[in-house]
Amino acid sequence: MKNFKSKIILAGLVLSTTFNLMAQDQDQDDDGGSVIQNLTPSKLIGQGQWDIKLFNNFYTQDDSTFEFDQGIRQNFFTSTLEVFTGISGNKRVNIGAIVEYRANGRDFELGDGSFERRTTSGLTSFAPAIKFVPFKSVGNFSILSSISIPLISSEVDEDTGVFLDQKGFTWQNRFFYDYTFPGKKWQLFTELNSEYNFGDKDESFANNSLRLTPGVFLSYFPSSKFTVLGLVQHSELLDLGNDFSQNFTTVGGGLKYQLTKELNVEALYTNFVSGRDTGLGETFNIGLRAVF
Repeated sequence: MKNFKSKIILAGLVLSTTFNLMAQDQDQDDDGGSVIQNLTPSKLIGQGQWDIKLFNNFYTQDDSTFEFDQGIRQNFFTSTLEVFTGISGNKRVNIGAIVEYRANGRDFELGDGSFERRTTSGLTSFAPAIKFVPFKSVGNFSILSSISIPLISSEVDEDTGVFLDQKGFTWQNRFFYDYTFPGKKWQLFTELNSEYNFGDKDESFANNSLRLTPGVFLSYFPSSKFTVLGLVQHSELLDLGNDFSQNFTTVGGGLKYQLTKELNVEALYTNFVSGRDTGLGETFNIGLRAVF
């Protein structure tokens, strides 16, 4: 990280923007439009409805702030399935689960100077989750809370030496808020993600740490069924006793399109522009979401 202090200031601006908008206490009109316009991550579904999302993330890097990783190509693929259903008539409580599958690979330099690609894959975690609206008067502010349970016996595959996923329990709380500007052409979405990783610090690099990730997403709607967006996110892993910390900042953009009344698709690109004790790669993402 070139300038840690500036990143903290950025995080403060994100939170300030979020809560200043909340203070305006403007109701959002859900009449008309499409799912991508009205049912943002801040909004909950009604009783008996289902919200199913499959999001695929491909991260690749050949550069990092670790000296031993310079020039080594590493790829990390994560497929996340989220399933939620509404259990309250006033759209204030949803319950569900989050499952992650990972397939990773990296190059290893051999004695003769050549490289060998090794891979590993598997189902890595399962997380029961609840999503709720804490304040009845602010329906576009919600919290998603989950406990991620590891399904792997080791972070690094013993046969290939490739890292798969962190082995530890994670208590995650994600705070969502969105604001649609008059005319419904522009929409601001903000998120603060907090992850508390706990467990034996010898089993995971991230155990006994707290990760905070604020983000801002600005969307423009040429029509109610199509949007283009830009984003800025910063992530800070705070050491709470495991002797490791890191941070990184990403910028990117993408688009969403409403294919049918129930189904929409999104594509997203991000670039890791700076960081400390982290990779400096890029991500390519595609997701499908069905609400019925």
